[in-house]
Amino acid sequence: MAKLRKGCCYKRPERPYTRKSKRREKSFVRGVPFSKIVSFDMGDKAKAQEYPCIIHFISKDTAQVRHNALEAARVAVNKVLTTDIGLNGYYFKIKTYPHHVLRENALAAGAGADRFSTGMAHSFGKPTGIAAQIKAGQEVMYITTTPKYAEIAKKAMHQARYKLSLRANIFVENREPKAKL
Repeated sequence: MAKLRKGCCYKRPERPYTRKSKRREKSFVRGVPFSKIVSFDMGDKAKAQEYPCIIHFISKDTAQVRHNALEAARVAVNKVLTTDIGLNGYYFKIKTYPHHVLRENALAAGAGADRFSTGMAHSFGKPTGIAAQIKAGQEVMYITTTPKYAEIAKKAMHQARYKLSLRANIFVENREPKAKL
């Protein structure tokens, strides 16, 4: 299996493209890979609306982030939160979903490569992964918790910043907790 290409190959957002063919069945991207993101909601889902403190992770850049980078950020944040706070002291949600299909037109190089390579004649490419297209000012993820754990949650968001290839603002918002009915 070929190794994973660098993230800088896919960082710039591309316009989602679907080829148009005379035959309907050839107009679709076949074999879209599954997302590596295991879970989008973590922590105590029942108390998500009751926590008064929200820590937002908002992108400064327009960029494309692959699903394995989002999963790495999720694992890093969740590890800090579960070790320092515990399973019942926070709620963590990833708000972006990787929809964009990344394709690669594999070109063969070396002796005898002209016999099985099509060059740029049929350059649509095979699906290699999926990515989330994030706009500037878009919220990527957030954590809700108590004010006592706000600094730990902010530290966890800083860990996510290292895993994603975009600049981000992390800020804390305090709200009035909703009372149980």
